Amino acid sequence: MVRALITMITTSPLLLQAFFIPFLLLSSILINASSTINIIDHGAIGDGKKDDSQAFVAAWNIACKSSEPTTTIYVPSQKRFLISPISFQGPCNNSKITFQMEGTLIAPDYKKMSTSTNYWLMFNGVQGVSIIGGYLDAQGTSLWACKASGTNCPTGAVSLAFYSSKDILIQNLRSMNAKLFHILVHSSQDAVIQGVRIDAPGNSPNTDGIHVQNSVNVRVFNVGIRTGDDCISIGPGTRYLLIQNVTCGPGHGISIGSLGKESKEEGVQNVVVKNVVFNGTQNGLRIKTWGRPSNGFVTTVLFKQIVMKNVQNPIIIDQNYCPHKTSCPNQSSGIQISGVTYTNIVGTSATQVAMKFDCSKTTPCNQISLESIKLTYKDQTAKSFCKNVHGTADGVVSPQSCV
Repeated sequence: MVRALITMITTSPLLLQAFFIPFLLLSSILINASSTINIIDHGAIGDGKKDDSQAFVAAWNIACKSSEPTTTIYVPSQKRFLISPISFQGPCNNSKITFQMEGTLIAPDYKKMSTSTNYWLMFNGVQGVSIIGGYLDAQGTSLWACKASGTNCPTGAVSLAFYSSKDILIQNLRSMNAKLFHILVHSSQDAVIQGVRIDAPGNSPNTDGIHVQNSVNVRVFNVGIRTGDDCISIGPGTRYLLIQNVTCGPGHGISIGSLGKESKEEGVQNVVVKNVVFNGTQNGLRIKTWGRPSNGFVTTVLFKQIVMKNVQNPIIIDQNYCPHKTSCPNQSSGIQISGVTYTNIVGTSATQVAMKFDCSKTTPCNQISLESIKLTYKDQTAKSFCKNVHGTADGVVSPQSCV
């Protein structure tokens, strides 16, 4: 009977088609289903107590080796996954791996991490990785307390770092209580950080929101940052960076630098910062360089459509940065700053000097352009300070320009 049925199917084109089309559709469904990897299926518990790191490593290894064009690693909601430091290594067989994050990842206390660990979650040499949604809680409170006590404490670990990577997307993620920086993009290109929320207390040390360094074509959109250090910091070798629609505060503002710590380092160029609101921050728009020789530079920078709300230093260039007064006293910065435009900037300063350009004696700031600026201090006209700076002022500029 079975043999007769097989013979009938294989000798009749209509029956053969009727049999195999559903089979092929079912196979397609199974293949597509296999492109989603649930970390629960690889041993993750999500109770916030058991270390679930190996489940994430296993899921990454499968995704990275997969020949599927797209692979999703699913992190389910209503669970807290305790994760020790992990390095997700590339390159991978495919160029589109997505972490669909609905749950929360929590880091161990700093005392349970190696003192030499400088990252919590690191991606190295990857392409096309997306992190969508979810929560990162680095639990940095105990380390901040250690640093405040003045005892010998580790530097801390960056929460989420990308090194030597390409085509990166971080979207709708919330990062909390970092031990060090929240997000780091280093030696990478074509990265988008969008819809991210970053939270840490205003007194949490070294908790920069986003740090970009030695990277090309990074875009930061629609981000809200509350932290204890720079909301966004821009390091050497950064080119073609766009920052748009950002709220910052508390924090230390958006800072290019510090630069010039090394005598030889790459410059910063083609940076646009627009539609940003600073609320109660230490600084607004800052360029900061070490007060010692260096071959670095800053050029082609646009700060546009900025609102300051009770900001201590709304506009500042400081080329005499010399922490602890070591390795730099009585020297001048070698960083050449030129082609920087400030336009459509309004709001209030928490100090009388709302614009401060303290530039290098040996390499003065050049081509500094001020356009349509109105900053006040206690309902009065604020003041400006200029040293070794050359440029132009157009339209209404208040405080009165001294460039």
